[in-house]
Amino acid sequence: MTKNDLRTSAWRRIFHNVYADARLTLTHRTRCRAAASWLFPPGCAIAGRSAVALHGGVAPRPDDPVEVVVQPESRFGPLAGFLIHVAAWREGEVQRLDGCAVTTPVRTCWDLANWLDLVDAVALIDSLCHVHAVTLPELEHHLSQHRGERGWRKFAEAVSLSDGGAESLPESRLRVRLVKAGLPRPVTQYVIERAGRFIARVDLAWPELKIAIEYDGLWHHDPAQLHRDRQRLNKILGDEWIVLHVTSRRMREDFDGFLTEVHTALRSRARRPS
Repeated sequence: MTKNDLRTSAWRRIFHNVYADARLTLTHRTRCRAAASWLFPPGCAIAGRSAVALHGGVAPRPDDPVEVVVQPESRFGPLAGFLIHVAAWREGEVQRLDGCAVTTPVRTCWDLANWLDLVDAVALIDSLCHVHAVTLPELEHHLSQHRGERGWRKFAEAVSLSDGGAESLPESRLRVRLVKAGLPRPVTQYVIERAGRFIARVDLAWPELKIAIEYDGLWHHDPAQLHRDRQRLNKILGDEWIVLHVTSRRMREDFDGFLTEVHTALRSRARRPS
């Protein structure tokens, strides 16, 4: 095969000197495997958000940079298509997964807590917990073993806010922002029942006050889905539940306004006689 062959529409460039059949559907996980198989020298491992994807959690977009951790004595990069961190790892903190060297779930969570802002780090740790790649007791044990080391305080805060019950990154980000704003910690994916029968499940809730929050994501642009969700939530109105809705736009542009509404609902219910 010649370079001219690779310039044809039959091939697609992934990285420098790495090509794939143009018919192949490229995902972020595919690009991770290509990088680890063809480009990594010893001392490199898939890490961070890319490691989350390989462990079954939420994956970055297909063309997002592949995140890599490189031992200080190794040489790799800079190279287009990669986000490279230089850091040492201990024995047992990198494993082989689907042919790739990748940080273990616990080490991945440590890195996320130290490389990202708190809200995004917790959301991705939630993602790993949700797919049972790691458990909170495992993270708490790791924290106890490494207390006092550089980065442990960030890791401790992220672990304290994590909850594997969250089913999406926006739900996790919303929960963390509410707690960091001083609100009581809500329950994730709370199931509402009546006389022992399932009625609805809500994203976040303060069950003792009968207040729920629903994050309306992109799927709510589908009128049929919106109809089903509203019909589902209408069933709980007879039980005196307050349901507050928030969208991604509201999260970006008017979170303080939404926070005021949640505060008002909590205060009104807290004053209500039992």
